[in-house]
Amino acid sequence: MAFSTTVAQKKHVKRKAPRGFLKRVFKRRKPHLRLETRSDLLIHLNCLLFVHRLAEESRTNACESKCGVIKKDHVLSAAKVILKKSRG
Repeated sequence: MAFSTTVAQKKHVKRKAPRGFLKRVFKRRKPHLRLETRSDLLIHLNCLLFVHRLAEESRTNACESKCGVIKKDHVLSAAKVILKKSRG
C-alpha cells in the first residue's frame, strides 16, 4: 500500500501560559511588587515575542554567514541588535 503524500492538518495547540510559575517567580524576585490580575499574561506574551524576534534575527545572521545551522554567535549578535533597537 502506497503512503499518502498529503500533509496532515495542523492540530490545535492546547498549551496555556504557565501562570502559576510566572506568579511564583515574580513573588520570589519582587515580593513587594503588586501586579494586576492578568499582567503575567502580558509579560509572557512579551517574552514570546522577544524569543520569536531573536529566532528570526538569528536565522538572518546564519543565512548571511552562509551557515545552515544557527550557532551561539548568531544568537548573541542578534540579541545585541535587538537590544540596540529597543533602546532607541
